[in-house]
Amino acid sequence: MKQGAITMFSKILVANRGEIACRVMRSARALGYRTVAVYSEPDAAAPHVAMADEALALGGHSAAESYLRGEALITAARRCGADAVHPGYGFLSERADFAQAVLDAGLVFIGPPPAAILAMGNKAGAKRRMLAAGVPCAPGYLGEAQDDATLRREALALGLPLLVKAVAGGGGRGMRLVRRTEELDEALAGARREAQSAFGDGTLMLERLVERGRHIEIQVFADAHGHALHLGERDCTAQRRRQKVVEEAPSPVVGAAMREAMGRDAVAAALAVGYVGAGTVEFIVDEAMQHHFLEMNTRLQVEHPVTECITGLDLVEWQLRVAAGEALPLQQSQIAFQGHAIEVRLYAEDPYAGFVPQTGRIDWWRPQIAARQPGVRVDDGIREGGTVSPYYDAMLAKFIVHGRDRDDAIRRLASALEDAPLLGPVNNGRFLRDLIRHPAFRAAWLHTGLLDEWALSAEPLLQRPQPADADWLVAAALLALPENPGPTDTPNGGSDRTLSPAHMAFELRLQQGAAQRRWRVRLPDAHTVLLEANGVEHRVQWLGRDADGRQRLAVDGVQRGCIAQRAGRRLQLASDAAVHLFEEPSAVPVDAVVDDPLRACAPVAGLLAQLRVACGDRVVEGQPMASVEAMKMEMWLCAACDGRVKAVHAAPQQAVAAGALLIELEPLEAR
Repeated sequence: MKQGAITMFSKILVANRGEIACRVMRSARALGYRTVAVYSEPDAAAPHVAMADEALALGGHSAAESYLRGEALITAARRCGADAVHPGYGFLSERADFAQAVLDAGLVFIGPPPAAILAMGNKAGAKRRMLAAGVPCAPGYLGEAQDDATLRREALALGLPLLVKAVAGGGGRGMRLVRRTEELDEALAGARREAQSAFGDGTLMLERLVERGRHIEIQVFADAHGHALHLGERDCTAQRRRQKVVEEAPSPVVGAAMREAMGRDAVAAALAVGYVGAGTVEFIVDEAMQHHFLEMNTRLQVEHPVTECITGLDLVEWQLRVAAGEALPLQQSQIAFQGHAIEVRLYAEDPYAGFVPQTGRIDWWRPQIAARQPGVRVDDGIREGGTVSPYYDAMLAKFIVHGRDRDDAIRRLASALEDAPLLGPVNNGRFLRDLIRHPAFRAAWLHTGLLDEWALSAEPLLQRPQPADADWLVAAALLALPENPGPTDTPNGGSDRTLSPAHMAFELRLQQGAAQRRWRVRLPDAHTVLLEANGVEHRVQWLGRDADGRQRLAVDGVQRGCIAQRAGRRLQLASDAAVHLFEEPSAVPVDAVVDDPLRACAPVAGLLAQLRVACGDRVVEGQPMASVEAMKMEMWLCAACDGRVKAVHAAPQQAVAAGALLIELEPLEAR
């Protein structure tokens, strides 16, 4: 596109999936553009497919087989007559070769010029450019020599702790923290391997770790007319394993003078590479409140909604207008900030078991319940009845709130997380609610490594929440009543079926985790349950469902709403943003091999990334044998005892199911 030229396009192919695809389509449709979706086999029934005017299948399951196939995306655009491509974030959004291929095909790329992506896509090269432009950077090694001996020598000269980082990509992939010399070799190998797999480039750089730092980034925008400005900062300090969990704007620790200085450096960074479009310049801020350039993300960020909230601007609309050749609609002096916004990322992961990724069917997801409240927004790309697969990122949705001030935003966000739980795959909803209420978050005492430090301690935030007494009573009542009450005000779809005496008094035992409780149950009518234990009787009445499907019960005369899903003799019950699974002991599956040290099983569904043993190999307790990769996370299976490999049941890059037997051992004396 010529500088300042107006480029007409009318149909946009969104080369992405999930919530960002839906987000782009909403703004595109509001401006009168038609949209085209693409999808992999697992995403055939995904919301972004149904939202688009047209949709084309890419085939395949993994990202490499679908959303990373640049030629297939351009072919899809041509087939549908799309004349522009929006890459979203992730996948090919920061691939200069893809942006160039889109332009070479005669299409508009809704993003920065390929040269700018290339300049900032290599983190080592980007830091060299920033140093030349006068932007402060943390010390590190940016050299071209990539042999282990050189990297090790430079690392020791730089000093520990440090970060080993891939020069390509982002999102925390290809990054390892090294605190001790003996960790260095494995960190280099692991970061290189992950970077090669994720980005096709295993080149590494080293960076001195800023201890107890805060991650603060600046949203920048530039047009093809030479104008550039910033839209303030976002504080993304709450992270686990270098993955953002909470983002907020403005930062609770940044004042006007610091905002101006960081904004000035961010705009300088954008201008230094001839940037056009939306971009984010990330900084690490040390304890002395000095900021150091980390990298520039040449795309729209996951956390862009908090900037939209406090500025009142639609950043996707700005992207489309800039891509069409328009000038930025505002000048820096016209940018104003109002209130406080916070975003949290709902992940399919278990925060109480090391944040292990989770998969499965989505049994309940009705975010509209929360989104009806003032200042609440939920961006998602999932649906009730859909499936969370192991092939893509673990993020399911984003809860965003805009309040009068930070306390107001925290209160609204906690309420939204309680109002719209996700039932099905284990997720971090309760963890998010507790995190934003934590004294360290409220007082802005976090640093980027604090959540990881808490994971190694007895921090209550990471202790699995237990159901309250009232939750046990509700679960017992819902399992004692006829299954699947209808939408009317009486159970069993309004049936007047009379319960026989045999059904009116019985014993009920429930299990939740390792805990069990027992009651004597009586059903005086079709919607009342009397639960007696230890001489104390409780009365629970089922009162009906509301228009959103939430059930209403009275427990000992106190009415409460609840969200629950029953499947046979198992019940999921949401309470205070947590989801508890209650089961009758007879319905709990017994896995005879769970604790067998001679059987190594997949901890989650995913791909077998590495296999380090073969039949006949001798292993010792604690020896890494294989790793499973799922949702940007690599989990190692280590030998639980000394032994010899008897059988291997999967090959590298093979898809494996959760719990699948991967490696069998035999005692050494077996031979």
